[in-house]
Amino acid sequence: MDTKASSSGGTPACNENIRIGAARPVSALAFIYDRSATRSHSLLDLRLIGCQNYAARWGWEVAGTWVDFGDHAIDIQRPQFGELLDAMRTQAGRRKVICLVHNWGRLAQDGDVCLRQQQRVAQAGGCTATTFDESDERRRAVLSGVGCW
Repeated sequence: MDTKASSSGGTPACNENIRIGAARPVSALAFIYDRSATRSHSLLDLRLIGCQNYAARWGWEVAGTWVDFGDHAIDIQRPQFGELLDAMRTQAGRRKVICLVHNWGRLAQDGDVCLRQQQRVAQAGGCTATTFDESDERRRAVLSGVGCW
């Protein structure tokens, strides 16, 4: 830590600058999501590892992993996805938040449902990205005038 000492008996003067170190930029916060309706989790595990590796490559901190299983994985209302959005909302005002999925199909196979899920992420203050370098951030920035990156 680099500080500037005062010459007035150890008490810093009011208009004296005190350096306490260079500010480090805050990395984006990734919220990993997936869903699995099958009993086998081997492919799920590979997708989740891929998301972890992708976040690490970009220097993103991982907030956690949320997975909906069984019937919840195919319903429109997904409990774990809702929990992810709640957690994302708490961080959105502090830093960039990203819902990271392996591919768009992890949100939903149906295009309209996938778009609704992306809209829910945007309403929580974030963007959605895939491990294939796809993101809705640019499109959302153009449509709303704001961006999260």
